[in-house]
Amino acid sequence: MIMGPCAGGAVYSPALNDFVFMVNHTSYMFVTGPAVVKEVLNEDVTSDALGGAEIHARKSGVAHMIYDDEENTILALKKFLTYLPSNNVENPPSVNDDGSTPDFNEKLRDIAPDDPNKAYDMKDIIVQTVDRNSFFETSELFGASLVTGFARIKGRSVGIVANQPKVLAGVLDIDSSVKGARFIRFCDAFNIPIITFEDVPGFLPGVDQEHAGIIRHGAKLLFAYSEATVPKITIIVRKAYGGAFIVMNSKFLGGDFNFAWPSAEIAVMGPDGAVAILYKRELAEAENPVELKKELVKKYRDKVANPFIADESGYIDEVIDPAATRQKIISALESLSNKWVKVPARKHGNMPL
Repeated sequence: MIMGPCAGGAVYSPALNDFVFMVNHTSYMFVTGPAVVKEVLNEDVTSDALGGAEIHARKSGVAHMIYDDEENTILALKKFLTYLPSNNVENPPSVNDDGSTPDFNEKLRDIAPDDPNKAYDMKDIIVQTVDRNSFFETSELFGASLVTGFARIKGRSVGIVANQPKVLAGVLDIDSSVKGARFIRFCDAFNIPIITFEDVPGFLPGVDQEHAGIIRHGAKLLFAYSEATVPKITIIVRKAYGGAFIVMNSKFLGGDFNFAWPSAEIAVMGPDGAVAILYKRELAEAENPVELKKELVKKYRDKVANPFIADESGYIDEVIDPAATRQKIISALESLSNKWVKVPARKHGNMPL
């Protein structure tokens, strides 16, 4: 593994699938610098505005971690490397578990609100599930509706992919899809199991997203999950609607274990939208459409989006007590410790680039 400076202080890692650490305000990356931009386009731009750490971490996604000084950047890089094996044929390193994180954690029952439209921080669930102080987030500022990072479960390295309900309600857009796909492929390259925490209402709608190719970019996430051969475990916390449910490591894509909390809603689309479409005529003719819609939404949640129905249909493996989430993940990882997948005799698939 060779690490080196890049354009003014960025630490660049081609051997690690391009995880980039940058020092804010002192490191820059660009194909053509401010002088060339001025000469060719007659535009005035500073190095920070063109290719500074904040720009690459928030807008371009080229930088994955940024820090205020070189010392903290190097310390973060050292911590990052502790999650990885020395090469792609070794298993991820393990450390001794100090036992400070309870395997049965009742705090998990109180994090996700009862109101499905109320936001919360998915990171609160992550840190209560993984080993204490082990979560190392990557690309925090880019595609923020999806959380990615490394952690440990019983001392073993795992990759975390999670929808973030407090950012755009946790939808998948172009940036978050690309971010997730890249991270999943990295984990698969280095034999790191993938734990997915799901609360996704769908893909972000809109002209800008469609014209920028969200179909193609969203397919990257689907491709990455389906092609990954490492252990893949999913916890559906709340919403799991439509195509986004399929994409987020569903059993249809080869998810090994798929669990759901009792608060999960698994359906083609959300109850409010489904009722508005399915009962459009009844609602238009009703004397009290608001009350009728409430009744129909409740009926949809009970009869269609209910996770126990999804369990009976085989879409998930089990509906679990949120407090037992870590227990279930540990048990699943143990049963998958010798997972081996025979892949077709080909060089690679045609990823939707």
